[in-house]
Amino acid sequence: MKVRRRARVAVLQALFEIDLAGHDPESVITKRLAHVHLPPAAEAFARRLLRGVLTHQAALDRVIARYAPEWPVEQMAAIDRNILRIALYELAAEEDIPVRVAINEAVELAKMFGSDASPRFVNGVLGSAVAHERASILPHLGDHKESPAVK
Repeated sequence: MKVRRRARVAVLQALFEIDLAGHDPESVITKRLAHVHLPPAAEAFARRLLRGVLTHQAALDRVIARYAPEWPVEQMAAIDRNILRIALYELAAEEDIPVRVAINEAVELAKMFGSDASPRFVNGVLGSAVAHERASILPHLGDHKESPAVK
């Protein structure tokens, strides 16, 4: 498995645990990263993703709600919800990641961890969001690097 995908898997697992159990983000990501042994750049990428998703979770959830109106975000499968959060954050904040890569990675995570319907659902929500508002997914990202959520 590629290095960045391993980083995304660690972030997804951390977000799932934080989402469902409410554990401390710093200790959760530290524990997850200790098990995957990523190079420093990939570890920094993982921490940046986690920090960004947690910092902008409310805005990400509003985007998800807009493009998946039949599924209230809080009732959505936790895996699907967190995959969408990661991908939307990447689309908005990680300028070096092409749209196609962010969506494909999200679909692969959905295949690995979600239900049979997850890949199609994730692809549909992300495709709609990108088609309508990629530039405005998160209008105020300037503060994402300074979040105290995860160091």
